[in-house]
Amino acid sequence: MNAQDQPFATAADGRLQAIAEAFAIATPVRGLAPLGSGNVNDTYRVEAADGSLYVLQRLNTGVFPRPELVMGNIATLGEHLDGRPAPRLRSGRSWELPRLVPARSGGASWLERDGQAWRLLTHIDDSVSHDTVQDSGHAREVGRALGRFHLLIHDLPCAQLADTLEGFHVTPRYLAAYQELLDSRGLDQACEASRFCRAFVAEREALVPALEQARLQGRLQERPIHGDPKVNNVLLDRRSGEAVALVDLDTVKPGLVQYDIGDCLRSGCNPAGEEAADLNAVSFDLALCRPMLGGYLELARPFLTPADLELIPTAVRLISFELGLRFFSDHLAGNRYFKCRHPRHNLERALVQFRLVQSIEAQQGAIEALVEELG
Repeated sequence: MNAQDQPFATAADGRLQAIAEAFAIATPVRGLAPLGSGNVNDTYRVEAADGSLYVLQRLNTGVFPRPELVMGNIATLGEHLDGRPAPRLRSGRSWELPRLVPARSGGASWLERDGQAWRLLTHIDDSVSHDTVQDSGHAREVGRALGRFHLLIHDLPCAQLADTLEGFHVTPRYLAAYQELLDSRGLDQACEASRFCRAFVAEREALVPALEQARLQGRLQERPIHGDPKVNNVLLDRRSGEAVALVDLDTVKPGLVQYDIGDCLRSGCNPAGEEAADLNAVSFDLALCRPMLGGYLELARPFLTPADLELIPTAVRLISFELGLRFFSDHLAGNRYFKCRHPRHNLERALVQFRLVQSIEAQQGAIEALVEELG
């Protein structure tokens, strides 16, 4: 069952219902249901008595210590798009951006309850999402979703956005933090998987500064980015299959579009997904990369530079490595960032990403040729 199709609870949790009703919705809450499979925030689909739907989220303040900056960025995006017509899709439906619902008292964009930050967002109706790409048509729509998002916000001045996660998607910082963890905590030498991960990282340290060096050299410029354009953050129209929204806007900030492009392809072109139990099933699928990258460039090509295109293959490899490094680091730190189902969960996730890196490396020439062909 798709996460968005989960039935509502017959009786909403009293605490959650009270929080949802503290926002400016027209009628009382009739039901609540868990929504999505995110690794950071807690998310619920809310149904009001009049049938209206909303999204209630508890923002993880351990990850986002300043919720007001996150909400400010989401509001800034909305204001930027309000000045232009909503893009009309082939089906006739409009592209949508989730909007913040203000609180009843004072009109704030978020609320604090028992030391936790909560917000209510508009719901993208008649939409579905998937954790992995279903076919080539879905792949193209995922690419188009990111391309449309970048096209809509590329002219938003970065100075208007707060950096809600300093160092996010700056790979050299993740490597430095990882090395500090090794120095302070050491490594379980009895764990073969941990020894493998340590050696894997050490062999690829030269890759780490590739994009940041290009930025410092002036070859790449900072633009607004989404920060987490995974497959399951793309919502598709339930009937036409067209991408209608790119959600989970917490990580919107100034950055390099290459991190977004690389993350989109990393997430979408591994049919086994991030939670693959069989490492032998993990691979980078060029047959999915072609429509996904093609869909992205169909919309985003007008504002991309030759250097932007040239560094896409590097970004695909680097962002997969970066996520593996982050998973492994979180494992070493005691699983503080990503939600886990068991103590080795982040270690297993790291192994999946590192296997994906190996698959990308084996096809690097073909990926470069594809970018050149499509660009």
